[in-house]
Amino acid sequence: MKKEKEFLEKIDDYVNQGVFPGCQFALLEGQHVREFIRGNQEIVPEEKLLVSGKKWDLASVSKVVGTGTAVINLVLSGKLDIDAPFTQYYPDFHDDTLTLRQLLTHTTGINPFIKNRDELDFFGLKAAIDNIEVTADKSCHYTDINFILLGFMLEKVYDRPLDEILKAQVFEKWEMYDTSFGPVLNAVPTSQDVKVGSVHDPKAQVLGRHCGSAGLFAPMGDLVKFVQAYFADEKYLMLQKNFAFGQRPRSLAWDFIQNQWLLHTGYTGTFI
Repeated sequence: MKKEKEFLEKIDDYVNQGVFPGCQFALLEGQHVREFIRGNQEIVPEEKLLVSGKKWDLASVSKVVGTGTAVINLVLSGKLDIDAPFTQYYPDFHDDTLTLRQLLTHTTGINPFIKNRDELDFFGLKAAIDNIEVTADKSCHYTDINFILLGFMLEKVYDRPLDEILKAQVFEKWEMYDTSFGPVLNAVPTSQDVKVGSVHDPKAQVLGRHCGSAGLFAPMGDLVKFVQAYFADEKYLMLQKNFAFGQRPRSLAWDFIQNQWLLHTGYTGTFI
């Protein structure tokens, strides 16, 4: 209780100091869930109080809520081999030396630079990603390209658009009925430069419902259901180990710290 009190006081301090205008979070212990809301959803051009039920741009938390979990389920069920060549499942990629394990643990050696990225349309960006440079450095270097490629792979495996796959394989199964790609209504603003309810991530803006790295929106209630689904299924205990070949530990899709915690963050301030 003391640690919880200190945690809540710290959150209040951050809001009062203007580190962020407001936040919504939940603490789970078994089936017991407590949700908290602090501060405002925006302060420009005027203060607007943050209220329950709003949808959040998950940014890179989309990697685990969507694409990562869909791939993990296929791996744990034996339908995908994490050490098979990635091109076995996604032949459009130009390099047959990479494995699913490397993509899931960010150890591909991919150089994420894309020349003139902001000038490319969907087909130009997809072609650039399919032919992205792969270097010899296989240490852990986090990049969204890995999960964009995993999203493309899922579309090959299921022969369906990624949004339909995630809806059928994750969201509907776990009753996350308000989780989807943008644009959405009733969203929390992310930036003055981005229309409310539209995705903030530049690549997701172009790739839309085919983007495996970002682009999902969800309310707190759906994220609670997501975490509870992980807690309820013992197969996910298999993720509590290091799957990366290298000095930095990574689980499949998730960061892995202190040999115990699975976590992921997003550019918009999201965190599981």
